[in-house]
Order: sequence, then C-alpha cells, then structure tokens
Amino acid sequence: MFRLGWANSLRAGTALGLLVILTAQANAGAFAIREQSSYGQGTSFAGVAAGGSVSSMFWNPATLTQFPGIVSENGFTAIIPRAHQTPQAGSTLAGPPLFYRGVENSADMALVPNGYTSYQISPNLWLGLGINAPFGLSVSFQEPWAGRNYAGDTTLKTYNANPSIAWRVNDWFSIGVGVQAQYATIRQATGLAPFPPTSTVLDGKGWGFGATAGVTFTPWASTTIGLGWRSAINQDINGTLAIPPGVPGTPGSVETTINLPDIVTLGIRHRIDDRWTVMGTAEWSNWSRIGTITINQLNGGPATVLGVPVTSPLQYDDGWFFSAGVEYRWTDRLTVRGGVGYEISPITDQVRTPRLPDNDRVWASIGLSWKIAKFAHFDLAYTHLFIKDPNINISAASGNPSFNGSISYIGTVDAQTDMISGSLVVRFDDLEPTVKKPFMK
Repeated sequence: MFRLGWANSLRAGTALGLLVILTAQANAGAFAIREQSSYGQGTSFAGVAAGGSVSSMFWNPATLTQFPGIVSENGFTAIIPRAHQTPQAGSTLAGPPLFYRGVENSADMALVPNGYTSYQISPNLWLGLGINAPFGLSVSFQEPWAGRNYAGDTTLKTYNANPSIAWRVNDWFSIGVGVQAQYATIRQATGLAPFPPTSTVLDGKGWGFGATAGVTFTPWASTTIGLGWRSAINQDINGTLAIPPGVPGTPGSVETTINLPDIVTLGIRHRIDDRWTVMGTAEWSNWSRIGTITINQLNGGPATVLGVPVTSPLQYDDGWFFSAGVEYRWTDRLTVRGGVGYEISPITDQVRTPRLPDNDRVWASIGLSWKIAKFAHFDLAYTHLFIKDPNINISAASGNPSFNGSISYIGTVDAQTDMISGSLVVRFDDLEPTVKKPFMK
C-alpha cells in the first residue's frame, strides 16, 4: 500500500509538472532554445539524436524504442545570459544633443521547462509526448538608450506539444514520426521619436503546426546512429499594432507569419566498454527561410507608421552546430559526462541588431546522473557559452536592412551565458513491479 501510494503521488506530481510547463513563461535570451534536455546538456548535446534519454525524442522520435515500459522525464533549465551593449562613435542618439547611453544588460534571465513521457504499448510499438518551449526571446532596455530605434523591450514565448509514435522494425532499425502543435505570443516595442521618447508596440498570439520524424540504426550492439528532423513551422500571429497619438499610420488589428526553421540533427553514440561511451552531433537549422517578416492589416495591405510599411528584416543565414562528448559510469549509481560544442550563428554582422545580438559561440558542459532508486534518477548539467563579442552597425554605409534611413546605431556587445539544468526521470513500471503488463520487457 505504501509503495502504491508513493506511485500515485509521483504520477500526480508529473501531471502537475506538465501543467506548469503548459502555463509557464518560456523566456530565453535567444530565439531558438536548444536547452530541451538536462541529460543532453551535460555533453553539449552530443549524440542526442541517437538516444541516451527519453528527452532525445525532441530531436528524433525513433529513440523512443530504446526505453521499455513507462518512463517520464521532467526538468527545467535556468538560463543566465549577459549582453552589455555599448554605443560607439557614429551612433546618432549617443551624440549631441541627447547623449543617450548604452545598456548594462539587455538579456533577461529565464527558466525554461520541458517534459517527456514514453509509453511502450506492444513489443515493437511506442507512444511518446513532449511538451516544451523550442523558441523564445526576452530582452529589456532601460530608456532612453542609444539604440532604441532598433530594439525595445521584447518577449517571445512558445508552447509546443509533440505527440509521437515509434516502431522497432528489428534490432537494427527503428523509425518514428510525430506532430507539433505550437502556440506563440509576442510583444515587441520599437522606438519611434527620440525626444520625448515614444515607441510603437506590436502585440500578438497564434498557432503553428508541423511534424517530426527520425530513424535510428544500430549496426553493432555498441553503436547507435540517429537522424532526426523537426519540420519548419509557419507561425501565424494575430494581434494589434499601437502607435503614439497623432503619428500617421494604421494602428489596430494586424496579422503576420513567422517562418520558423526546419532542424535536422545527426547523432552517434558508441559504447567503448561497460564504463565509457563517446558521442557526437552535427545539426543544421534552416534559418534562411525566415527572411523579412511583414506586418499586414486584416485587409491584406501593409501596416504602416509614418507612411512606411512595418517590417522586421531578419535576413538570417542557416545555422550549424557541432559537438562531441564523453560519458563515464563511475559507479552503479553515478554517471558523469562532459562535452564541447561549436555553434555557427545564423545572425551575421550584416543583419545583426541590438534586439538579438547573437554570434558564433563555443559550448563547454559537464553533467551527471544520480540514481536515487531502481525506478528513478536525477540528471544535472552546467554549461558556459563563450560567445564571440558581436559588433552592430546599422547605418547608411553598412547595408544593414534594418536601417530606417535617418538614425544610425553602431555598437559593441560583451556577451556570455551560463545555464544550469536539472530533471527527474521515473520509470513507473519499475516503481510498481506488481503491476505487470504483457508488453513490458
């Protein structure tokens, strides 16, 4: 009775955790949020598309077939970013007569949740569900500041549900597919008149839908190769555009579509012996499809401020990510891991703005798994990002598509990020061994 009561309590806790995930603010200091797995973060996400934890289903639903029974994983990642922005000579508002300053830290802290459940319903068939926040941005700027015409307080939140199904064809080969339903909200302020400081504000929310698919191949018992795909999502947004009184424009209801990227991830895991495992990842993100975001009135015409169409010319390149990691089983209860990665940002010098001053970065991560019972363990991880200091040049001479034709902003950014992640993994059929199912291994 005591054991069964404990099981019911944990299940209730998991359900509550999923409710928190659905209602929590998915804020982050970057547009794409890679931090979807405490286990994966411990190796800088090396090998995640080849499995290792239930959260691997985020990158590749075929990895579900690696986890017998009923397994639940719920976790959070604390993202602690820093982006110190300093205007340089040539910035219109940093010079006379206004002398507007920079920003000590434009990046906000965030707590990003994730939850995954795997359920084996027959010897070769699995169902899975992932709930997470794959995209997000939260930045704030103390007014008045010198780059206000290109960046004001902005919050983007996403909530993604991803049910999946996976089939083990044989001991060598598994396949998986899934669907994505994603809800997004956005609030974005952009400076207008510099003195007195006024701004336009875009508020919106909406749905987008996509798919996931993947395969795993195990040519030898010690080696698994995985290839996963998260489809592009055309995120529809409906909302309002607010502009200051007396400013010519088209305030009111607006709509737009944000073309979010496909992501393809290749992973490999190789077990050297009973204690050592090595892994690697290569990932491509199709950010070039985002292009320029155009804000339209409901009649199809462009929304305007001062007679100029309201757009966000992001013009990103594709992104790339590479990582390698190692795992060591220290004892039957403790496993430690580490990894390094290199990420090529889709945001180039040509198009960078102070709203999202991203650049290439090096990942350095450590992590561990601690088994607290036969049926449960904790995953913990820490990561530091060494970000190449971004430069920003929005001026007539720069060719930056965000230049508004009159106000220049030239600046430097001192950027870095720390991340701490933790999750609890529970196998419920081990928690209740008296409840046996014919499909359990």
